Amino acid sequence: MGNATNPFKDQSLCLIKRILPLTLYALLPIALLPTALLCLHFYPLSFPPPSPPQTHHLPHSNSITITYHSSLSSSSSSPIPPSFPSSSSSLTTNSSSTEKEKAYYDDEENQCDYSNGEWVSDNTGPMYNATTCGTVKGTEKCTPNGRPDSGYLYWRWKPSQCNLPRFDPNIFLQLVRNKHIAFLGDSLARNQLESLLCMLTTISTPNLVYRNGEDNKFRRWHFPSHNSSFSLYWSPFLVQGVERSNNGQYYNTMYLDHVNERWARDIGNWDMIVISFGHWFLLPSIYYEGGKILGSLNVAEFNHTQIDFYDPLRKALRTTLNSIIERKLAGGRNGNSNNNGVDVIVKTFSPAHFEGDWDKAGTCSMTRPYKEEEKKLEGMDAEIRRIEMEEVAIAKEKANNESGLLGFIRFEALDVTKLALLRPDGHPGPYMYPFPFSKGVPEHVQNDCVHWCLPGPIDTWNEIFLEMIKKWK
Repeated sequence: MGNATNPFKDQSLCLIKRILPLTLYALLPIALLPTALLCLHFYPLSFPPPSPPQTHHLPHSNSITITYHSSLSSSSSSPIPPSFPSSSSSLTTNSSSTEKEKAYYDDEENQCDYSNGEWVSDNTGPMYNATTCGTVKGTEKCTPNGRPDSGYLYWRWKPSQCNLPRFDPNIFLQLVRNKHIAFLGDSLARNQLESLLCMLTTISTPNLVYRNGEDNKFRRWHFPSHNSSFSLYWSPFLVQGVERSNNGQYYNTMYLDHVNERWARDIGNWDMIVISFGHWFLLPSIYYEGGKILGSLNVAEFNHTQIDFYDPLRKALRTTLNSIIERKLAGGRNGNSNNNGVDVIVKTFSPAHFEGDWDKAGTCSMTRPYKEEEKKLEGMDAEIRRIEMEEVAIAKEKANNESGLLGFIRFEALDVTKLALLRPDGHPGPYMYPFPFSKGVPEHVQNDCVHWCLPGPIDTWNEIFLEMIKKWK
């Protein structure tokens, strides 16, 4: 399909090619060739009995070449024009940030905290498999790629103080009837959307109505049965920037006070936005603010002030959330007929599980979850989550204070950090490629310890997502 000025604008739907690609953009910096597109038509499938709980590791080489995650094989976009309008307010230190996060949890609408709990054994198993679900990326098809254990499929998240029901695709599609949901950010946004589509297609077949960009990083599916649309927007910084590449500069360039117009121009068409980001901020980067270099992270050849990534990450998220508020309110004041209310969900950071450094032969070979007392949320993972939770609370207060329309622009956090931290067994690891040990243990095996197997733990994110929508309705 050709490009359009606004490819995701709702219009009379001519449902083109009932196909979905098996290939999506990569988080790991390797070029993957597109594979055949399959028509979507899914049925609930039975799974083999679960493997007994294992404590051993999957086979892997002791000498492994790792190239880190984060969609690093993407093409670079053009630098931001000097005339780009700023969408962010000035960022100042908020001394009451801890109180804001506490207020988020004390909100009467958030009495059921799904973020704390434990993984418990469950023989039911997943509701789909990677062989028949046509939206699963090849590097996430862990069982078809030869992963020998199946125990990772038979765990359920049990919150400490409430029950998390199994995902019901009928209820989900009913609740999003006539709605347009956008998944925005990095490849974890793609990973989550793939999981959601696999579960929904057990009862209804979507059509792929738009695809564009390298590795199809911009796509849209439509469910005719419920007139529901799901769009994917690639924007790993959320703000404007130039991505690092294998064939060009090794560092990112980010403009922290300018929202990325590639997705922001379509805000008026969305009813719900799911945001996922974070991993790209761990990489070497140069940061701009107010047209000047703010500093850089691990870019030694330039005489920049060296800063860590926490403040730039916060600024980028605040710019994003402020832009959503400002543009939605502006559309309402201008009487834009396409300007509907919006629910904004920020998915918190999902930790990687490299055993050792990601760039020094790290692997992820565990075959069962951590118990709650075995792994604590701390350090970098806890700090990134804290920033995200605080910024959601700040955006919620800003929307309320500036518009009095908190029901019109609603912010929530999909807090998955702890439950993801406890699942080191849920990544493809060496099984991002088919049968990596079929000819013995090679000297170098690449591991993916950032993305999640499908089916797998990431399906739980969408179970919580559904409960959030049920609460709103």
